[in-house]
Amino acid sequence: MFRQTRLDLFFLSMAALILCGSTRLSAEDWPQFRGPESRGVSEAMELPDRWSESENVVWKTPIAGRGWSSPIVVGERLFLTTVTRNTGKPEDAKPGLYFGGNREKPADVPHAWKAICLDRKSGKPLWEKTLHQGKPATSRHIKNSYASETPVSDGEHLYVLFGDVGLYCLSVDGDLVWQKKLPPCKTRYDWGTAASPVLHEGRLYLISDNEDASYLAAIDAKTGEQVWRVERDEKSNWSTPFIWRNELRTEIITPGTGRIRSYDLDGKLLYELSGCSSITIAMPYAAHGLLYVSSGYVNDDMRPIFAIRPGASGDISLRGEATSNEFIAWCQPKAAPYNPSTIVYGDQLYVLHDRGLMASYDALTGEVIYEKKRIPGGRSFTSSPWAYQGKIFCLNEFGKTLAIAAGPEFKLLQTNELDSTELCMTTPAIADGQLILRTGDAVYCIAKP
Repeated sequence: MFRQTRLDLFFLSMAALILCGSTRLSAEDWPQFRGPESRGVSEAMELPDRWSESENVVWKTPIAGRGWSSPIVVGERLFLTTVTRNTGKPEDAKPGLYFGGNREKPADVPHAWKAICLDRKSGKPLWEKTLHQGKPATSRHIKNSYASETPVSDGEHLYVLFGDVGLYCLSVDGDLVWQKKLPPCKTRYDWGTAASPVLHEGRLYLISDNEDASYLAAIDAKTGEQVWRVERDEKSNWSTPFIWRNELRTEIITPGTGRIRSYDLDGKLLYELSGCSSITIAMPYAAHGLLYVSSGYVNDDMRPIFAIRPGASGDISLRGEATSNEFIAWCQPKAAPYNPSTIVYGDQLYVLHDRGLMASYDALTGEVIYEKKRIPGGRSFTSSPWAYQGKIFCLNEFGKTLAIAAGPEFKLLQTNELDSTELCMTTPAIADGQLILRTGDAVYCIAKP
């Protein structure tokens, strides 16, 4: 049976206090990728567990262009980003996990990079701001977009990152406060950028792992000025950094190909560990006092999930065949998914694999609860799972959401399907009893009547 531990409730309460005490955000908001604590979990009891085009859809708003950034929610406003082409139609994309999706040259037509604000209750557009126009300087993988970075908000401002263009600060009313131009960077096979910015105590932290000069930077959120920048011995990766507030200190966690690294808030390296796959996409997060980091490129033999204890320093890499040490509570060396992030709900960690498989492990010990199970009708997945009301929800690339029972036994509870003619690759937002789900061409607000 699913259960929520006292420790998790403590951390959720602390998160709400942090949000309410330092900004205008409330505990109901969803201000960044995967929510306030980057976990994709909601404790709300009024959320819907069933929907379709004709059931529990409050509104549906078409969105022009293409963007795989997640929607975020602040109060009655919903924010997202997109990039449109002057030809009107986005570039073709196709579902599935495959090779050969590289584009050697960028499209030779003008694009417009935009931030959009919708009214959360009605879906009505409130404003649209074009932040950059021109021909793209770099190309993208067929399944990437020029707006794959999720914005972040402190309740008063919206911070938007387009990795090859710039970083922008807007008021929640759409007024440009400052902008910081960023040079185009070479990524592996020209797949493009995707890592989102994170916000903590007046600073934005952004990571750019690329083929030219990788770095982690801290930016003053009020002015856009760089506070510090540290160079990284890394090549291209797409993982969003995570601010880990544990009982000992606050850390910036940055997964990578060569090393998972932790920095303090001044950019000083605290510790690192090796043993990852050659491509890292999933976002880290914390639960039960542990840090969870995964790295799972499908073609690699090493696809680890690590659970890390607070307080480490130096090189804490596992040696030989070991799966734990003083600071690594446990490691499952071949368990990580490729695109989706894992999720801890209750005392279990759930793994959604891109090809439609799910596995589960004990979140505290790493012991197998159940091996990979085929999700009936699942097919291919890119977006990360989310959880509430004792269920794990998994959105596939065709608009179908599979609801899996949380607990020690794998069980498909139901299937919720939308009539999407475009890819579905975006992780939803959850706010005030509503599920905000973005497809390739629209945003849905799903809620009980």
